[in-house]
Amino acid sequence: MSILLTRRNFVTFTAGLAFSTAAGGRIVLAQAKSLVIATSLPSLSFPFFVHMQRQLQAEAKSLGDIQLIETDGQNSVPKQTADVEAAITQKVSAIIISPLEVNAMAPALEQAVKAGIPVVTIDRQVRGVSGILAHVGADNVKGGEAQAEAIMRAFPNGAKIFHLQGQPGAGPAIDRNKGLHNVLDKAKDKYQIVFEQTANFARAEGLSVTEAGLAGKGKPDVIVCANDDMALGAMEAVKARNLTGIAIYGFDALPEALKAIRAGQMAATIEQFPGEQSREAMRIAVSYARDGKKPETQVKLLTPVAITKENVDKAERISEVS
Repeated sequence: MSILLTRRNFVTFTAGLAFSTAAGGRIVLAQAKSLVIATSLPSLSFPFFVHMQRQLQAEAKSLGDIQLIETDGQNSVPKQTADVEAAITQKVSAIIISPLEVNAMAPALEQAVKAGIPVVTIDRQVRGVSGILAHVGADNVKGGEAQAEAIMRAFPNGAKIFHLQGQPGAGPAIDRNKGLHNVLDKAKDKYQIVFEQTANFARAEGLSVTEAGLAGKGKPDVIVCANDDMALGAMEAVKARNLTGIAIYGFDALPEALKAIRAGQMAATIEQFPGEQSREAMRIAVSYARDGKKPETQVKLLTPVAITKENVDKAERISEVS
């Protein structure tokens, strides 16, 4: 049953309710369309994606009358593909996904688009599939450039650098690597990357790869990592050898990394606002599923910023740091 309110008496409307203006200036308040939205993240073993999932949940609750089907890719393309295929079979209202590997997940997302299901990607953009409703993410090339620029500010006379890369095939890993090299390669004579290897975005591999670098190349001035988990692993390796004077740079602004920055154990991390990415993706998916409204731009990229001890209080998740 619709509720009719005059403009004078209308003050607000609750989550899950939609409104429109009828003839005579009346406001018609009605129950919003109930939705079932599937969310898929690469692996909920990573704190970064746990935070994104929580923000998706929070925005869905705020918008109201949305059932989430939450799936964990478990760091497996076949698992994430199966989850997308199941969502297609269930004829969900929309799919919000951060693909584990952008190229490998393209066929499954193409199936969803052909089935008429709106798809919004977050964090990792799939460029080979036409018809994806929107992408919301960070400009990871600019994020990698911000890392390099922070290193150059801290080491104006040059530095010997270890570089721990992200998971091969993952969009953020590719773009962050590109951004870092965009800047550092222009000054190779001063900023020498003497050791460069993937640690697959994993903390344990960050530790073991750093140990291998230290054993083979000696002590660097800088260890720059494509995410905070690898940076925290590198920090453990440095501590185990009682080494000092090594500046460690991460990416993602995890609470644990922010705490390490405050304590002087890490030099910096890159904030890419994953919570806002998730919330905006949910808003876009719901707006289209309920009202057929497309976003103003198909790709929305947030600009990452370097977080150091001087501006750590500006990080999105600083409230989680004890």
